[in-house]
Amino acid sequence: MNDDKNLMDQINDASTLLDSARKEIGKKIIGQAGMIDGLLMGIITGGHILVEGVPGLAKTQMVKTIAEVLNADFKRIQFTPDLLPADLTGTMIYRPQTGEFVPRKGPVFTNVVLADEINRAPAKVQSALLEAMAEGQVTIGENTYRLADPFFVMATQNPIEQEGTYQLPEAQLDRFVMKLKVDYPSPQEELLILDQVDSRNEQVLRKVFSKYSIQDLKDLSTRIRVDESIKKYIVSIVNASRVKGRHQLPFTRFIEFGASPRASIALYNCARVNALFEKRDFVLPEDVKAVAYNVLRHRIVLSYEADSEELSSDDVIKDILSVVAVP
Repeated sequence: MNDDKNLMDQINDASTLLDSARKEIGKKIIGQAGMIDGLLMGIITGGHILVEGVPGLAKTQMVKTIAEVLNADFKRIQFTPDLLPADLTGTMIYRPQTGEFVPRKGPVFTNVVLADEINRAPAKVQSALLEAMAEGQVTIGENTYRLADPFFVMATQNPIEQEGTYQLPEAQLDRFVMKLKVDYPSPQEELLILDQVDSRNEQVLRKVFSKYSIQDLKDLSTRIRVDESIKKYIVSIVNASRVKGRHQLPFTRFIEFGASPRASIALYNCARVNALFEKRDFVLPEDVKAVAYNVLRHRIVLSYEADSEELSSDDVIKDILSVVAVP
């Protein structure tokens, strides 16, 4: 993108680029527009995404297709109970020819990583990946190596098979900028999927992005204006999740622990990208609301009272948004 162009011209250029990317992705992925935009949002904010959905919803195909359109390297790691941290990050191997130990880098040394069924590996392995996500670097032996740029992780969880799984601790869930829920396609979309069965693998996708255009989008999103009243709105939403005392706000009895300051930062960054998607150079309260569910649902720990009334995090977030004054 040309620096000489004004901000709105650059936003229009970015919108054209994103529309081209969505069109290319749509050649292989039918529907799931919300998840596609969520993954693009994660990449632009420099965050990582946790995806929850039953098997068979094309989650692997989707992130692989996005990597192809991004012109980025892709690797898939199947998390299993016998996986070791070194299987992700790499290890030192001995070369008898030279008598030396040399590093062998693991599969996290790529641009886009699919951590499939992350909750099937023990905590030690989950921590190794989450440390790489947070710090953008990995230590093998005595040396530290930077990960690729861009580096994006999409981790998946299966919500219907909990036997033999290791639930991610709240502190580790907080590392994901958003948690997306994937639902079944509509009957019309499923018909289109059937029409595409024979030709999907033959589709050749155009590489829309480059390493530099992704960085351009990141830089552009930081130039989206956020008014002081919007910042206060974001902080008010997150603080409402921490209020103690059911007499102040009725939904507080459903919350055991509220969202962290990392949630405020994620709301702030994702709202700016949402404004970019809407071709605006400023953030509206609607942008904050649009991303609030994906940003907050894995950061709010529900109480036993919420469980007893079969309420979900989304139900509580809906209550929070209904009581916080909109600027």
